[in-house]
Amino acid sequence: MGALMGGGVGLTIGFIFGSWSIIRGGAGPRGAMATLSQYMLSSAATFSFFLSIGSVIRTEPIYVSSLHSAPLAGQAINIRTKYEGIQLMKARWEAERRR
Repeated sequence: MGALMGGGVGLTIGFIFGSWSIIRGGAGPRGAMATLSQYMLSSAATFSFFLSIGSVIRTEPIYVSSLHSAPLAGQAINIRTKYEGIQLMKARWEAERRR
C-alpha cells in the first residue's frame, strides 16, 4: 500500500516540480514531454521506494498481535505443529463430508 501511495504522491509532485522547471528554464534538448516524464517517474520511484519501506516497518504481523491479546482475554493459546494442523483440518473435512 505504501508503494501505491508513494507512486501517486511522486507522480503529482513530479508533475508540479517538472512543470515549474520547464516553465522556468525551458524544456531542454529532449523536449517538454520527455523532461516532464523524467521528473515524474524519478519522483514517483523515489517516493514509492521510501513509502513502501515505511509501510513494511509499520506493518505488524497478525499472529503477533493475536498472541499478545489472547492472554488478556483469558483465552488459551494453541500452538500446533504443521502436522497436527493438517490432521485437524483433515478431521474437520471428514466431519463435514459425513453431514
